[in-house]
Amino acid sequence: MKGSRRHFIEGASLAALGLGIARPRVAAAEEKPAAPSDRVRFGVIGCKGMGWADMRSALRTKGVECVALADVDQSVLDERAKDALEAGGRTPTLYRDYRKLLEDRDVDAVIIGTPDHWHCLILVDALAAGKHVYVEKPLANSIEEARAMLAAARRAGKIVQVGQWQRSAPQYEQASKLVRSGALGNIRLVKTWAYQGWMKPVPVKPDSAAPPGVDYDMWLGPAPRRPFNPNRFHFTFRWFWDYAGGLMTDWGVHEIDVALWVMDAKAPRSVVAAGGKLAYPDDASETPDTLQAVFEYDGFNMLWEHATGIDGGNYGRNEGIAFIGNNGTVVVNRGGLELIPEAADAEEGKLPRYRMEALPSYRPPRDVDALDLHTRNFVEAIRKNDASLLRCGIETGSVAAINAHMGNVAYKVGRKVYWDPSAGSFKGDAEANALIAPPYHNGWRRPPA
Repeated sequence: MKGSRRHFIEGASLAALGLGIARPRVAAAEEKPAAPSDRVRFGVIGCKGMGWADMRSALRTKGVECVALADVDQSVLDERAKDALEAGGRTPTLYRDYRKLLEDRDVDAVIIGTPDHWHCLILVDALAAGKHVYVEKPLANSIEEARAMLAAARRAGKIVQVGQWQRSAPQYEQASKLVRSGALGNIRLVKTWAYQGWMKPVPVKPDSAAPPGVDYDMWLGPAPRRPFNPNRFHFTFRWFWDYAGGLMTDWGVHEIDVALWVMDAKAPRSVVAAGGKLAYPDDASETPDTLQAVFEYDGFNMLWEHATGIDGGNYGRNEGIAFIGNNGTVVVNRGGLELIPEAADAEEGKLPRYRMEALPSYRPPRDVDALDLHTRNFVEAIRKNDASLLRCGIETGSVAAINAHMGNVAYKVGRKVYWDPSAGSFKGDAEANALIAPPYHNGWRRPPA
């Protein structure tokens, strides 16, 4: 056997630690036609990007129907109406105002795929209307909104799934089992990262009139009133503070969620962050294109880092999570899982020895779609009226969102911030605390926590 760690990994038995990876089981609803009582009728609010991707995924579960769509852009509504007819065999009812969709008694559950600054209001209204909710990540656009959404869900008692679909991918479950087995030894550091080489500069564009068929006032909602600019609209809204939190919340909630789940942690003691617009200082975006944030938890630190325009992330991966222990490191991402054992001291002239047994590298089967598993899990929880079945319920989503927003708060104030979990605020830091609950505008009111 060669002395490299990689060869050791590939040659070892998966059963060495008793942690075999089970192939995700197809739900019973997929194995036979759904009974009429199992039918789940969906409405989509915000249909351009992930809202429709989630709906298209859910339609692969038998008994799911798309019966309604709501969007402020008529061109998007028209396009998705055709897509829904093709995918589901029926033409949905179309709405320009999400509140009208929520009055539709044919709708059992809604998918919220709007920009982040709308998530809180729509989720709270949907729960009040008696709908189950699948809400895109990040759950909220601020710490206080996450609290308000969690409180509303607890009052309503409905099924709420957050679109952090990595929770349904088998390699993350395997990473959790491996770390919790103790085989890695003491975990002192968890690295989380997203290096996004596809992200190029956002070109500066002049303000203009909103496109025909767009209800721009409704699109702004609780965000500050500004002239329409195409950079702040579809997709690239993510890079403007009025509507979202940049890569820290867009990608960060996926990776931070897994890190905190596996490490059984919820709130940091402190956070410090540094970065800025270092790759594209003159482009139109506001959020940092380069950022490092260090979160201090009981017993370990977590490092988040992101960069645009390059793919050279940690361990040769453009995104992922690494659990670094005394005996070895587990690296997991959407491509799979790898274990890198730590070398032990070897006597001269002998092969290297390692501090732990290794596992073969793992890649999920090509025909396993984690988003499909995630939306199917949501439907199954609705049918059984059992929120405990959810892979990423609202409390889970709130933990990830709140931690990611803490990273942005530390970046904005430019210093280390300290969290007081009993008070739910930053210790002695009025500037940081002012960012917990940003103001609402245009007559909209933030729901109470």
